[in-house]
Amino acid sequence: MKTTEQLAAEQAEFWKGPGSRMWLAAYGRIQRTVTGFGEAALAAADARPGETVLDVGCGTGDTTAALAAAVGERGQVLGVDIAEGLIAVAREKKLANAGFEVGDAARFAFEAGAFDLVFSRFGVMFFADPVAAFANLHRALKPAGRLVFVCWRTPSENPWALVPLRAAAPHLPPIERPGPEDPGQYSFGDRARVERILAGAGFVRPSFQPLDRMLALGKDVADVLDRISEFGPLARLFKEAAPEQVGKAREAIAEALKPHATADGVQLAGACWLVTATPS
Repeated sequence: MKTTEQLAAEQAEFWKGPGSRMWLAAYGRIQRTVTGFGEAALAAADARPGETVLDVGCGTGDTTAALAAAVGERGQVLGVDIAEGLIAVAREKKLANAGFEVGDAARFAFEAGAFDLVFSRFGVMFFADPVAAFANLHRALKPAGRLVFVCWRTPSENPWALVPLRAAAPHLPPIERPGPEDPGQYSFGDRARVERILAGAGFVRPSFQPLDRMLALGKDVADVLDRISEFGPLARLFKEAAPEQVGKAREAIAEALKPHATADGVQLAGACWLVTATPS
């Protein structure tokens, strides 16, 4: 079993290197996937004029920009992400009332009681020690502040990712499956685990709202196949596989996606939790 230090180092190495590069290469596709969920989370966060907001795992700063617009010139937003490459892109937005820092939100030395709102769109599932990380965020919140984040539910509830992966898996090198307590895309799918983490970090009154959307993976199957190797587990597996393995995997993915091709593109379901809590 890996230690929390090893898990944290792996996450840092990935996001500071290939993770950032692949994210930027797949930026358009990722935005189409996450925008609807992010909009719901931003609406629930209800950032108000004059508030101070922390955006955890801000990436290229799109949610930071939305939060900055909501808090107005009297407010301030801080976006934090471990990936230097993504923060560099975020800083190009030159937001007058927002700043960006490279750092691990789990250990970042935030000013105690500084924020009215801690927000995250898919940025909290990768903490090696989530209780310690959320305790750090808890300290950063004002006593009357609020925590709002959106995270993926379980893999079985997200066929947009599971269907292509299952189709390709028999033709590719074995994928390393994370343990139930390991960081990862679906590590917050178990509501009971998230409740335990939040309680351990000092948060109270957690609320879980299921968010379900049909996601358009591409305009047609060929379009999906052109982009599927840009980011995510399949992208990593394709890099490790021989060309003939990748070819067979792509053929299998195409067959699996055909039943989901519609006039509006290749559509599969996605499922998230919208989570809110307070520090006291």
